[in-house]
Amino acid sequence: MQKKIVIGSDHAGYALKEQIKNHLKFAGVEILDVGCDSPESCSYPDIAHELCSQIQSGAYTTGILICGTGIGMSMCANKHAGIRAACCSDVFSARATRLHNDANVLCFGARVVGYGVACELVDAFLNNVFEGGRHQPRVDAINALDESEKK
Repeated sequence: MQKKIVIGSDHAGYALKEQIKNHLKFAGVEILDVGCDSPESCSYPDIAHELCSQIQSGAYTTGILICGTGIGMSMCANKHAGIRAACCSDVFSARATRLHNDANVLCFGARVVGYGVACELVDAFLNNVFEGGRHQPRVDAINALDESEKK
């Protein structure tokens, strides 16, 4: 399992984020929590931006974002260059997005998955690495979209 990740949530995902942090700490993972810090209402785009900034800076290579559905967080995260965020609610997708898409941010919804499934998603995501090979040209094409937006 990767030993260093950044994690964030909005108010809907706060309780599950705290549980996931405990799961990861038990596995020996170093965690940077970029918020939120309570179940009080907050702006999920701000949390997604902070997490993505940590990855873009090179301080972290992998992140986890949790909101009510996981969709809002994934939409925000994918607005950032170099971020390949995947919203997953099943283990196969969480594993495949790492192996085939080189996803660097896992998103899921606290109102969609419970604690047990969330832990399985996190483990599948963090215990797999990009295969490269035949998948590399497609990831390169995704990354090229970031460059085309700069022009």
